[in-house]
Amino acid sequence: MPASNLLPDDRYFDPNPAQKEIALQLYERVKNLPLICPHGHVDPLLFADEKYRFPSPTKLLITPDHYIFRMLYSQGISLEEVGIPRLDGAPAVANDEEVWQTFADHFYLFRGTPTGMWLTQELHDVFGVTEKLTSQSAAAIYAQIDQRLQSPDFTPRRLYEQFNIEVLCTTDPATSDLSHHAAIRNSGWSGRIVPTFRPDAVVNLDAAGWRGQIDALSQVSGIDVGDYASFIQALEQRRAAFKEMGATATDHAAVTPFTERLSAQDADIILRRALGGEVADGDVKRFTGHMLMEMARMSSEDGLVMQLHPGSLRNHNPQLLEKFGPDMGADIPVATEFTHNLKPLLNEFGNHPNFRLILFMLDESTLSRELAPLAGHYPALRLGPPWWFFDSWNGMTRFRELVSETAGLYNTVGFNDDTRAFASIPARHDLARRVDANWIANLAVRHIIDMDDAADMIDAAAYGLVKAAYRL
Repeated sequence: MPASNLLPDDRYFDPNPAQKEIALQLYERVKNLPLICPHGHVDPLLFADEKYRFPSPTKLLITPDHYIFRMLYSQGISLEEVGIPRLDGAPAVANDEEVWQTFADHFYLFRGTPTGMWLTQELHDVFGVTEKLTSQSAAAIYAQIDQRLQSPDFTPRRLYEQFNIEVLCTTDPATSDLSHHAAIRNSGWSGRIVPTFRPDAVVNLDAAGWRGQIDALSQVSGIDVGDYASFIQALEQRRAAFKEMGATATDHAAVTPFTERLSAQDADIILRRALGGEVADGDVKRFTGHMLMEMARMSSEDGLVMQLHPGSLRNHNPQLLEKFGPDMGADIPVATEFTHNLKPLLNEFGNHPNFRLILFMLDESTLSRELAPLAGHYPALRLGPPWWFFDSWNGMTRFRELVSETAGLYNTVGFNDDTRAFASIPARHDLARRVDANWIANLAVRHIIDMDDAADMIDAAAYGLVKAAYRL
């Protein structure tokens, strides 16, 4: 079946004719609005080098996307067969064409998943593929994509423009010298690529290579980090450097959203102990909890929007971690509690007029019980869109249904793609706009809102909320 037949204009909308008609009207209203990408993991190198070329279809679409290779791995396909490099430098067991064939042979695994939805649209809209991806069509589609990658208009900068991206935010460690961002700015190109400050590698005492990251922080900041006071000074210096380069937000990951205010003396004791190579029981949790408080304090002063992504137990599969390193699709959600854990932070900063905290969840049970009531009360708090495992048609629909009666639409922040797979960005945003059009159409067809309200709401969901929430 041609891929174009799999992408009808009314795809995914409710079959109720009245709701579908309104959903289509709302979607048509916003489908061509510029894309605001406030949180993601696209490498700024792609835009720093105006001559950058994507290396191959496999390295563009498969190897950077853990949504893809974790599914293949779950079916017994080794990461070596998917082209993921090993830490020991062992040669790959498959070339790019063989990896693509393996992927096509198993593309059926993605039926009914957001990855399958994104990829079908991406192959069609970005690469002009009009044939369904199967074992039989794999080689021809690979050749078509590869030829497209060689064309003069298929550079990251040109695609940024073709995708109608207004701003794209990368995620950069606190130790980054931001040289790629400087190169983009100095090139005179009009695209807006801005960094996001992520200090996890220096804040979380149990982060891999933490001591080396502290040394890197000292070097890039010009401040010798030897105690808590100099640590805070170095972090504030880097935040200022990020803000100077256009950053409007920070990003923080933790297993739990636990927060606790330590005295400066207690924080200094824990940090000095860690600098000396010792971490006592409870140090990691308490220091991370305290540093989330400090990041909130800094945000209330410098205006950077604070994002918090808790609830993921990283690197659950130790064999993959040892062989391939982190971020291999083995991060698994855990039950998360927000009301008690965030109380110290929200009591201190939740009413601050210059502070904004955007929360993400991987535990859907908290949406109506905790997160919606919290966001429906604290002026500083907004709810981020469904993240990671819930970045899907059903996950986004459940999110709207569970939080909106308590927190409303306007205490949420629109959509972000949270992706390393640059070419998938338009398809991801398109799916989110269809979800919101369908949800709002359901409200309209039930006469919960009128059509004027519906138009305002879809405009906000597709564009206005994210731009305001991230101060872009």
